[in-house]
Amino acid sequence: MKRLNWLLLMPVALAGAFIAMVAIELGRNNSDLQHGVDTAALPSTREGLPAPGLDLTPLGQTPLLTRADLEAGELVIVNFWASWCPPCRAEHPNLTALADAGVPLYGVNYRDRINQALSFLDELGNPFDRLGRDEQARNGTDWGVIAMPETFFVDGDGVVVLHFRGPITQRALEAQIRPALAEAGYELPELAGPAPGG
Repeated sequence: MKRLNWLLLMPVALAGAFIAMVAIELGRNNSDLQHGVDTAALPSTREGLPAPGLDLTPLGQTPLLTRADLEAGELVIVNFWASWCPPCRAEHPNLTALADAGVPLYGVNYRDRINQALSFLDELGNPFDRLGRDEQARNGTDWGVIAMPETFFVDGDGVVVLHFRGPITQRALEAQIRPALAEAGYELPELAGPAPGG
């Protein structure tokens, strides 16, 4: 009777272990996705670091956003948005609800035409306490912005606590943003009710 050569079984065992690990990870990702966690999100290079400078131009009558506004002693939201961005339109009611709840909300209009940006705000409302245009995307590049919308939560010392890519929906608020901010020691106020479209 021939003896079994264990070395011949090694590749089969390794392949089986690899397949089992992939299946477990896929199951975890599927569970996370069902609970609203974006498992494909790219990590931010800004979190934990001082927010970059801002060199913006004015947009409408809203006061111009400057780097000094990010060091006012409280958590603020900096939202990069554009009128040509459908997810920006989708998240707008939730941003408005956060602003109405008292969270300082600052906007950076990204690579947009002035008339289209102002029409967007005229149609949906302007929730921004401070605002500026980043027509050439220089500020966005400095902040690590790669797609619209992107939102930064900046503490009172001007340090980025959380960088969130994608629209701020109710699901994202509850499943990702609130837990991440709570872990960093911050809390967003409860909103008056679910915002439409989010």
